Amino acid sequence: MTHVAAIDEHHPTVVGLREVLAKIAAARGSHEVELVAVSKTFDADAIRPALAAGHCVFGENRVQEAKSKWPALREEYGGIVLHLIGPLQSNKAKEAVALFDMIESVDREKIATAIAKAADTVGRMPRCLVQVNIGREPQKAGVAPEETAALLDRCRALGLPVEGLMTIPPVDEPPGPHFAALKALADEHGLKTSMGMSGDYEEAVHQGAHWVRVGSAIFGKRPPLDPA
Repeated sequence: MTHVAAIDEHHPTVVGLREVLAKIAAARGSHEVELVAVSKTFDADAIRPALAAGHCVFGENRVQEAKSKWPALREEYGGIVLHLIGPLQSNKAKEAVALFDMIESVDREKIATAIAKAADTVGRMPRCLVQVNIGREPQKAGVAPEETAALLDRCRALGLPVEGLMTIPPVDEPPGPHFAALKALADEHGLKTSMGMSGDYEEAVHQGAHWVRVGSAIFGKRPPLDPA
């Protein structure tokens, strides 16, 4: 059942959401850009103002956290599209496939295989992005740029609907060259890109991002992460 709630135009989340959307509109060229509002660590009450304002695309990092709040919110509000933007463990694939509409963090064949098997069991297949470690950081998830083509081929052979590439650039380097590199790689394969967060999403849009993942610029300072 769709919930109809009054919009508090002065709520900080609504103000932040509209400011981010305005900056995206100013930065983009002719291509469409979709804002993924990153609601990780925020509870349902913190998310509802954005839903009431009409936003429906959200991102979560952890399967268990998403399971604790989004099924109920989906009963209140229609049209929600949920992205998994954090790493996926293969033993959580079935839950992720059942809950998320897009999995942005397909970073290796093992995860692609787990998603394909889970989709057969659950009876639905989420859209997918392949995560690329564009900065070649040893501590960061993602396939190496030169191995992207092979992983894309494997994903397609498994039946995964791969729509684009996702990346998180190194925090201590200018993001622009990394965004440009991902865009060039995506263009080579006829794919879209998910790149840019609260601190650099305008640059990502300039570089051709189709999805940007913005959290704190909308919701404010994150509450402490529950270690559970």
